[in-house]
Amino acid sequence: MADDPDVPFEDEEGFLPAEAPPVRATESRKERFVRLSTKARNLPPVPGVYLMKDESGVVLYVGKAVRLPDRVGSYFVPSADLGPKKNGLLADEGGVHDFDVLVCETEWEALLAENRLIKDISPKFNARLTDSKTFPYLVVTTREDFPRVFVTRNPTGVGDDGRVEPALRNARVFGPFVHAGALREAVAYLQRVFKFRTCSLDIVDEDEKNRFFRPCLLHAIGQCTAPCAAKIGKEAYRADIERFVRVLSSKRSVMLREMRKEMDEASRAQEYERAAGIRDQIEAIGKLDDRAKRSDGWQPEIEAGPIDPKKALASLQRTLGLDEPIRNIEGIDIAHLQGNETVGSKVCFLDGRPFKGEYRRYRIKTVRNAEGAGGGGVNDDYASIREVVSRRYREAGEGHELYPDVILIDGGLGQLHAALEAFEQLDVRPPMVISLAKKEELIYVQERGEPIRLGRENPGLKLLQGVRDESHRFAQHYHHVLRRKRMLGE
Repeated sequence: MADDPDVPFEDEEGFLPAEAPPVRATESRKERFVRLSTKARNLPPVPGVYLMKDESGVVLYVGKAVRLPDRVGSYFVPSADLGPKKNGLLADEGGVHDFDVLVCETEWEALLAENRLIKDISPKFNARLTDSKTFPYLVVTTREDFPRVFVTRNPTGVGDDGRVEPALRNARVFGPFVHAGALREAVAYLQRVFKFRTCSLDIVDEDEKNRFFRPCLLHAIGQCTAPCAAKIGKEAYRADIERFVRVLSSKRSVMLREMRKEMDEASRAQEYERAAGIRDQIEAIGKLDDRAKRSDGWQPEIEAGPIDPKKALASLQRTLGLDEPIRNIEGIDIAHLQGNETVGSKVCFLDGRPFKGEYRRYRIKTVRNAEGAGGGGVNDDYASIREVVSRRYREAGEGHELYPDVILIDGGLGQLHAALEAFEQLDVRPPMVISLAKKEELIYVQERGEPIRLGRENPGLKLLQGVRDESHRFAQHYHHVLRRKRMLGE
């Protein structure tokens, strides 16, 4: 089952909007290319992400652009050759019929948006970024006597067994960074300045054994102060680390000015290799600004807080009073902009972990939004939930598919009742339907009068929060594409 096609709505008389693309059979290949090329030329000359869609509205390919008109327009010139893996995009049958764009402020934001959308949608013609590889983070530990610095793609340190690497508890984490190579090069240069350690040795302050330890080569070449061999005290080392963190958090203007001065002096002395090396370091340090914050939610699958899946599932089973262990949880959420472009999402967690292959999105079709003050729509969340639940679980209600063990609705008692009303129209009832209200984090359960209140540290509650937040994020990313399209008048 693929995502619902993003097709334009008909009006009350059954007519499509004027900007809707014509039916494929009514135009030739040349006419289609001219139409798409013209649309591409009218795009704003800014960075962004483009989504190529077929006639039914299914996304075939997601790509990024430094300048949208140039990149998108290059697909529709007569001599375009996308290579054997992507030439199917231009085919007369099943090829590109229309496209959407998501305007971004910077090139690195477009890179992050492209990565997120490809992982969410898994388009047919995207070979890259569909795996679990993520953008890297820079970590500065805080719980060790002598903090260390390293690059990782797992910022929480949570392993497959749910345990957290001790060094990553309460660590300072920066990123994600979009240029992995530049990040490592910048760290290597900054190590020469601040002489922090990057090893994983367990170094305890004032340990007598340290005096007899032989430091590694980095100390010999002046890139580490060697706390492992008691060459520096705890307070002095931490002062260096604090300076490094301040430089990492700031614009680094003073350091870059000094480096440019050194590069100019090397060039005047005709030391061109040294000048080129400094130039590359300046570029790498400059790219440290090409990063997002964890709160932006670009990589939630690895940024979620530590949780033991087995413990969380067992706790939730006890809370809900279920006889059988919980394996499969599905979460439902609704997203909209002032009642417009309403989108529903369904995410799936298997054994306490996201199972991306069963994520689905639904563009709400049957709910007509009334006009509110200022011309905005008045959204009916309850009706939207009823539509998503009916469409998602129709096959299960007819006995052709299995229900998940738990169905989680984002919201309070009203949202739960709306979902249950949809289930009442089906012949087979689901085993367990609950909702999770924000702020107070109350769990409402079918056929129970009072909500369940759990402690904030309860592992079962944390798992439900993770499912809810992921369903919200999954709906929002798709919704943002529709929202940008509407706000820009495209």
